[in-house]
Amino acid sequence: MDISKEFAIAIIMALGTMMPAFAIALIGAKGLEAIGRNPEASNKVQTAMILAIAFAEAIAIYALVVSLILKFV
Repeated sequence: MDISKEFAIAIIMALGTMMPAFAIALIGAKGLEAIGRNPEASNKVQTAMILAIAFAEAIAIYALVVSLILKFV
C-alpha cells in the first residue's frame, strides 16, 4: 500500500472521529445548559439533543466507511 494512501486513511479517521466527538460534547453541554435554564422544557430539549447527537455520530460512521473503502480498494 502506498504511504500517501495510508496517511490519507489516518487523517480521515483522526478528523472523522475527533470532530464528531467535539460536536457531541458541545451538543451535550448546550443541552444541559438549556435544561438548567428551563427545566419545564427538558423533554423537548432532550429529544432534540439526542437526535442531534445521532446525526453527529453518523458522520463518524461515514468517515469509518470511507477509510475502509480506501484501505481495501
